[in-house]
Order: sequence, then C-alpha cells, then structure tokens
Amino acid sequence: MTDPLDGSAPSPGSADAVEASSARKLARVRLRWFLLACAVAAGAVLIDQGSKALALAELSEDDRIPLLGDWLGLQLAFNPGTVMSLGSDSTWLLTLIAAAASIALLIAATRAPSAGWAVAIGLVWGGAVGNLLDRLLAPPGFGRGHVTDFLAYGNLFIGNLADVILGVGVALGLLLYLRGPHHTRNEQ
Repeated sequence: MTDPLDGSAPSPGSADAVEASSARKLARVRLRWFLLACAVAAGAVLIDQGSKALALAELSEDDRIPLLGDWLGLQLAFNPGTVMSLGSDSTWLLTLIAAAASIALLIAATRAPSAGWAVAIGLVWGGAVGNLLDRLLAPPGFGRGHVTDFLAYGNLFIGNLADVILGVGVALGLLLYLRGPHHTRNEQ
C-alpha cells in the first residue's frame, strides 16, 4: 500500500500497515481453507470413482449381496435421474444443474469462512463432481450418462458413495450453520 498523499509506503506503525498485514494474513488463511476444500473434494471424487469402478467389476444388476440383512446390500444399478430415479427423463438437465452446482461450490470454496466450512463445502463439491463425472462420461452418452449406483437401501433406492459423501457434507454444513457465525470467524 502507498500513502495516497505522497506515494510513499506507510510507516510500520500506521493504521494502513496494520490493515495491510491483516489483509495478507486473511488471504493466507483463506488460501489454506480453499486448498483444504480442494483436497477434500479430490479425495471424495477418488473414493467415489474408485468404489464405482469396483462395483462395475464385481457386482451384478440381478443379484443383491446383503450387508445388513434386507436393510443394506450391494447391487449394481444405473440411474438416469436423481434419488429414487426422480427426473430420469431429464438427464441432460440434471447434468447442467450438477455442472452449475459444481461451479458454485468452487466459488463457495474460495470464500469458506472456516476450516469446518471448507470441509463441508469440499464434501458436497466432491459428491457433486463424482456424480457429474458419471453424467458426462458414462453410457449412454456425453451429458446423458447414467450414474453408477450400488448401495441398496432395502427396497427404497440404490445409491453410491458420492450420495453419502454429499449427505455428510450437507449435514456438517447444517451443524456449522446452527452453531452460528461467532464460531467461524476466528477459526484457523
């Protein structure tokens, strides 16, 4: 920063120097939180895509492997819609919404007010990108791909780890929101 009157640098004890130092410190903290959100999102995408590759290699659409009786099992499914196949006739629209959400979450990650929020945003972002990759790259075609699901919740629906990760991120975000802003401002 320079002194607007004479163009010189502010003296070390001036209010401008303190303000500049605080701004640099906040920028470094925000960068750390952004990188944390990116790392969490990348980890979530890797876990999701790895689990889907394993499901494609090992599971069948016809047979269910019970994990907790009839409550939870493993069964391969391909979902053109959202949870419980809602919107299955609008896969291209869901792809656009997921892409827009992913961009919005990228922007949100740059503005995370705390490490906790960075983790929450990263989880939601990673879950959204995990399913977006299926919609972009999986059959039947670009932007119309069906999401690979394999976690069978009784006879209700079949989901995947991206859905679970996204849900955990939303729950964490709700908890942070309910805690209030006074807990997020000074958290590092």
